[in-house]
Amino acid sequence: MASSTVPPSRPGRPPRPNLVFRRLRGARSPAEFAAAVRRAAREIGERVSCDARYVHRVEAGEIRCPNYAYERVFLHMFPGRTLTDLGFAPRSSVRGRRARAAGDIPPARSGEPADATGETSGTYEPYETQDRYDTYDTHDHEESDVLRRAFMTGGGATVATASLGPYAFAPDASAAQRAVRRPGASEAGALEEAVRRIRLLDDRHGADGLYRRAADPLRAAYALLDAGATRQRTADRLYSGAGELAISVGWLAHDSGRFDDARSHYAEALATARVTGDTGLEAHAFCNTAFLARDTGRPREAVRAAQAAQRAARPLGSPRLMSLLALREAGGWAGLADRTGCAQALARAQAYFERGPAEADPEWMSFYGEAELEGLEAQCWSALGDWPRAARHARRAAELQDPHFTRNIALYTAELADDLARGGRPDEAARAGMRVLDLLSDVQSSRVRTMLAGTCRVLLPHRHASDVSAFLDRHAALPRTV
Repeated sequence: MASSTVPPSRPGRPPRPNLVFRRLRGARSPAEFAAAVRRAAREIGERVSCDARYVHRVEAGEIRCPNYAYERVFLHMFPGRTLTDLGFAPRSSVRGRRARAAGDIPPARSGEPADATGETSGTYEPYETQDRYDTYDTHDHEESDVLRRAFMTGGGATVATASLGPYAFAPDASAAQRAVRRPGASEAGALEEAVRRIRLLDDRHGADGLYRRAADPLRAAYALLDAGATRQRTADRLYSGAGELAISVGWLAHDSGRFDDARSHYAEALATARVTGDTGLEAHAFCNTAFLARDTGRPREAVRAAQAAQRAARPLGSPRLMSLLALREAGGWAGLADRTGCAQALARAQAYFERGPAEADPEWMSFYGEAELEGLEAQCWSALGDWPRAARHARRAAELQDPHFTRNIALYTAELADDLARGGRPDEAARAGMRVLDLLSDVQSSRVRTMLAGTCRVLLPHRHASDVSAFLDRHAALPRTV
């Protein structure tokens, strides 16, 4: 058997983004473009498992030259262009691999996984975004090593410090020259700690300042998957951790108004869950997908995603999880103006909640208590136009919320202000709005700011009232976010 060695490294050469490919994607989200790639593949009899992550990696320059299957699909999608026209590097420049002569036709796929050219296959993607017949390793070994070091150095403790500071991937010669080793339990633990840290920071401060900094940990997580673990238990932990991290990063995008990015990350997590058979991760991904669909004006999709989440979660034995998923369904029914469907889902949510906590409750549900139950119910009644009822639940949510969840206190209070304003109680709405403004020095959430802006528009006809005037003036003085 031919020996396999790590190619000599070239430290200091970061990936060059593929801006041409990004322009070709146009206004489509990465997930939408990935779906178009899969459709094009079917048209020519190819099989590629393209997903949003693959598209992100191409655009980031991490995939310098696609495998043969993807080459055929891309050339079918963009007739008359070559790989270099699409922003890829020529095969002749792909380091460490023998290149075909210029102008060679990509070989047809054989029925056997063995490579027809005799070249060594690269490592596979977590859920086969790289075709199994790939003859080109699209990873640069020194880059993957640096990404892994973000988790390896100091383990979980390092990952959790300095607000994700260790994820500054500055390659150095010593790191680049170190042989690649497979991740183990310490890397899985570091990944899980990174997820906890992101959630903690979001609970306290909101998503706006975190989203960009959280992209590097996610990239590092999938680099660990690419490296492959030696033990199945460790591999399971890595896949679960990467999926949970994708959801956490998706939520940061969601809460900061980057809805296309959020949808892509949630889809990525769902694909990971489906491939590994992780029903808990699947339920979580569908839960967030339902929430995003509601927020982006797709209530019927919200209902369907929430129902899919409940099917996945039912065997897990967590009444609190089922309660939250019923609330996600209720939000979809409210968006459809289906008061009966909403009320029925809310009743199920309350019944499940009253069963109490269980050992099977997922770790990520630490935010879900009576305050969140009240807050989500307030949003349902608000969507149905029942402002007094919505205000009653929002007020109770703000009063019940643990002080640790600063962002949620701001969110519930903003909901209360809006419900009071729309319900014809402008002075009370202004006072609630003032309490939200007091919290914005610690909370960075586009969602909360958007809600406050809407409340201000509702209160404008009452601007001559002293409380309302003071609130509007102070809101107008807020620094604008970029």
